[in-house]
Amino acid sequence: MQRWFSAFRHMKIRNKLTIFTALIILAAFLFTFIVQQYAFSIYDGQLYDKSSKVLNMSSSAIETELKRIEQASYNMIADAQIQKLLKAVKASTSEYDRHLLKEDIVGRLVSYAGTDSSIYSIQLIDTYDVKHEAGAVYPIGMNKMARIRDITEASKGGNSWIYPDLEDPALISAREVRSFSNLNLDLQYLGLLIIRVNIDKIVRKYAGEGEDLIMIAGDEVIYPEHPLFEPSRYTGLIRSENGYFKHDFDGKTYFVSHIRSANTGWTYLNITPFNQVFKQVIFIKELVILVFVFLFVVVVLLGIRFSRSLTRPIEDLIGRMKLAERGNFAEANLLPEGDQPVAMDEIGLLHRTFRLMIERIQALITENYSNRLLLKETEFRALQAQINPHFLYNTLESINWLAKVNRQSQISQMVEALGFLLRNSINLKQPILTLAEEIDIVNSYVVIQKYRFEERLDFTLDVPDRYLQRRIPKLTLQPLLENAVQYALEPSIGTCKISIRACEADEGDDWLVAIKDDGPGMAPDTLTRLRSGELAAKGRGIGLGNIDERIKLAFGERYGIRIDSEPGRGARVLILLPGETEGT
Repeated sequence: MQRWFSAFRHMKIRNKLTIFTALIILAAFLFTFIVQQYAFSIYDGQLYDKSSKVLNMSSSAIETELKRIEQASYNMIADAQIQKLLKAVKASTSEYDRHLLKEDIVGRLVSYAGTDSSIYSIQLIDTYDVKHEAGAVYPIGMNKMARIRDITEASKGGNSWIYPDLEDPALISAREVRSFSNLNLDLQYLGLLIIRVNIDKIVRKYAGEGEDLIMIAGDEVIYPEHPLFEPSRYTGLIRSENGYFKHDFDGKTYFVSHIRSANTGWTYLNITPFNQVFKQVIFIKELVILVFVFLFVVVVLLGIRFSRSLTRPIEDLIGRMKLAERGNFAEANLLPEGDQPVAMDEIGLLHRTFRLMIERIQALITENYSNRLLLKETEFRALQAQINPHFLYNTLESINWLAKVNRQSQISQMVEALGFLLRNSINLKQPILTLAEEIDIVNSYVVIQKYRFEERLDFTLDVPDRYLQRRIPKLTLQPLLENAVQYALEPSIGTCKISIRACEADEGDDWLVAIKDDGPGMAPDTLTRLRSGELAAKGRGIGLGNIDERIKLAFGERYGIRIDSEPGRGARVLILLPGETEGT
């Protein structure tokens, strides 16, 4: 044993890692196999109990529902009004009087049938063999009716169940109606009560689809109408009230658990495809073994490859360090042709950190050079942009004067609005305005667009006076209104509704300004995609990202723009701003 340990100590690192990895996989496999065998053995034992438990719960629920219907039939025959009407029918000698009484009886039956969805219909046959019916009535043949009378007569007023047959798929609850009152118990025959029960609905309600459930009474099938196999094939296998057995049918083996009801004497059977269930279990067992064998081979091969690759990154890293030492950063950061990315272990992290360091050094050098070029270009553009704005204002004033002289009021108003917009756009002394000042800019822009689009622009401004002194970054609303005009109004041929509304936010003292249009809308993640660069802005003015950044710089990260929009359903841009008092 000591010789084995000594040999292991002097092995190469890659061989040690291979052996260690193989041992771990074998240990995991053995542990999983033992746990699997134990779990499957428990599963094999519990499978027999599962169907009987399910069957017991289903049969109890069905029995409870049938007891309720049985109690309902008793309530009907004990109903004082029905007793009175049937006695009147029996004592009447006038067919007309009996006809009037029939309407009252049917009305009473309807009150019972209409409140119970498990009942198909109710039939009450009086002493003159006249049928009083309510619900979805189904005709009963003479032979079956005679059998029902014999069964109910033998029950002496008790409830009797007549099982479904080819003539009628419903389960029938029948009992005789006998006269009685609080002071008189003469038990005279008054009629026969027949209730057709929707046994299929009851089973589906309490036992699911009921495809694996069979209800029998002796050799007669209660449910379903067409069972998987006839009771005569397996009734001989039922030797106790509760139990199970296997039954072969059409080349398949079925596991059948059964219980017998103490109340009705019916037998409930739950049928489970035995072969199908256990084939899946065996398949899972074999699959787990094959998967572990495959994983063992794969992991061992990967371990060998991994251990062999440990020394190569170290040697490569040393070579890169020598290149960086000589100032050759570009070549030091190049991966060899056909080389694979290193793993993220200690050596891999060291390798990655060195490459990141080289990339950052090279990026700083490039960035410094780019910044110098950008500074030169910016200075050149600034010189080109030094045009005296007063020349533009004086020109607009001249145009305005000519328009007034020639009585062109529309041109005059548009020039005045344009001049106001230009002064506020160029003036950078006040980055934060009141909402009232921002609305003045919006109104000037609307004046120009009203002359352009006329009735097609339906603009609404709903800003209560209490918000007019709240602070807002300059040129926040006008660019958003311009976006609405560009993307909602311009592409359409009809009227476009655009509104600006101010209201309180849901939480805290914050408030909202909403710019809404009924145009084609936009994706809710538009702002996020603009920030990440995934989506390029199409406009030439101030975009959503610019406005959102200025709000965050002015008031904090929790404030800014929210987009509430869906394609095809209009767009609503919400601006969240901090609540402030006047004069702040």
